[in-house]
Amino acid sequence: MFEVGFTEIILILGIALLVLGPEKLPKLANQVGRWAGRARAMARQLRQQLDEEVTLDSVTKSDPPVRHPPGVAPVDPPDRDGPDPS
Repeated sequence: MFEVGFTEIILILGIALLVLGPEKLPKLANQVGRWAGRARAMARQLRQQLDEEVTLDSVTKSDPPVRHPPGVAPVDPPDRDGPDPS
């Protein structure tokens, strides 16, 4: 997306130090770090759930269960080798 280099980070920290002052800046940095950690944990959890759903979906699609209506006996599928030689 976008890249933030070392000089941009230093510039942002310098402006934040001027605006907020040295008392509030460490508290704000701590709070931003906690938010970033929570966001990473939520993204990791979402990715893990999506991977589980995709795996589960691919397993169920690869071998779908055969369902027969009640009272109807299952029929063997015809041979694919050709007609019966007898």
